[in-house]
Amino acid sequence: MHIAVVHDRISGNDAPDAVDVLAQADAVESALAVLGHTSIRLSCGLDLADLQRRLEASQAFMVLNLVESIDGKGRLIHLFPSLLDAMGFTYTGASAEAMMLTSNKVLAKKWMTSFRIPTPRWFTLNSPSGSSNSTSAVWIIKSVWEHASIDLDENSIIKDSNEAELNAALKIRSEMSGGEWFAETFLEGREFNLSVLAGKDGPEVLPPAEIIFEGYTPEMPKIVDYRAKWDETAYSFHHTPRRFDFASDDFPLLESLKKLALACWKCFDLSGYARVDFRVDGEGMPWVLEVNANPCLSPDAGFAAALEQSGVSFEAALGRIIDDAKINN
Repeated sequence: MHIAVVHDRISGNDAPDAVDVLAQADAVESALAVLGHTSIRLSCGLDLADLQRRLEASQAFMVLNLVESIDGKGRLIHLFPSLLDAMGFTYTGASAEAMMLTSNKVLAKKWMTSFRIPTPRWFTLNSPSGSSNSTSAVWIIKSVWEHASIDLDENSIIKDSNEAELNAALKIRSEMSGGEWFAETFLEGREFNLSVLAGKDGPEVLPPAEIIFEGYTPEMPKIVDYRAKWDETAYSFHHTPRRFDFASDDFPLLESLKKLALACWKCFDLSGYARVDFRVDGEGMPWVLEVNANPCLSPDAGFAAALEQSGVSFEAALGRIIDDAKINN
C-alpha cells in the first residue's frame, strides 16, 4: 500500500517540540517499510489548496496523519483531517471532530463533565465556566489550545488567588505568550499517563505509566513542564522518569484509571491511538487532565514506552492503527 505521511511544516527556527515531528515521521516511515508499504512524506502548512494538489498527485491510498499544528498553531489542528474528509481520503487517528474536541482543553473538560468523567475544576477569563466557584487553594495556568506543555513552567502555579487575581494572571499570560489561557485546580498528588491502542477486539489500554518526580523539594512544583519534556540541560528533564512497576495495593487504582481511559475513548469517539493524562489526589481519586488524540509517536515518547512494556512492537502497533483507519473511514 502507498501511504502519504503528512506532518507539520518545519522551519529552521522552530522549537524542539515542533521539530520532534520529524523524528516521528522517520520512525513511521521505517515501520511502514518493515510492514511492506511504500510512503511519501508531505508537509502541511496554511496553504491547504497546495497540499490538496500534492496529495492528489501522490497517488497515496491513505494518509498517516502526524499533523500536530498548522503554522505553529494548535487550534488549527482539525483543519487537516477536515480537508481529508472533504477529499474522501482514508486517514489514521482521530476524526476532525475528535481533534477539535480534544485539542481545546476547556471544550474537552466540558465534554467530559457531560459524560460524568472527573476532571479538575477550571476557570476561564471573566467566567468560572465549569467550576461552581473560583475558590481554590492552588491553580495552574494552561494554554487552551497548545499542547507539549508549551509555556508551562514554575510560574504557572498560582496560589491563594481570588477571581480578580486569576483574571489578571490570565491576561498577563495572554499578553506575554498570546493565545487563550485558563486556570485549572492544581492537584497535589501522583501523575499517570495511559495509552490506548485500537485492536480487532476494540481499544486496548496499554500498561499504565506513572511520572516520578525524583529529588523534588517542597518548593518545586511537581509538574511535567516544558523544560522537563524538551530541555536536556534542565534538572526536571533528567528527574521525571516513567515507571511501569506497581505494588499490589495500587491495582484497584490502576483498574480505575484503565476504565476512565476507555470512557474517554468512547466519550470522544477516538480512533487508532490516544493517551489520557491523569492526576490522582491525596485521597486516591483520579482526575482526567487531558485527552491526547494522535499522541506523539517518537521512539522516546510515552506511547512508544507503553508499547514496549506491553510487548507490542512499534510496527505491529502501526499496523493496528492503519487497520483501524480502514474500518473507520
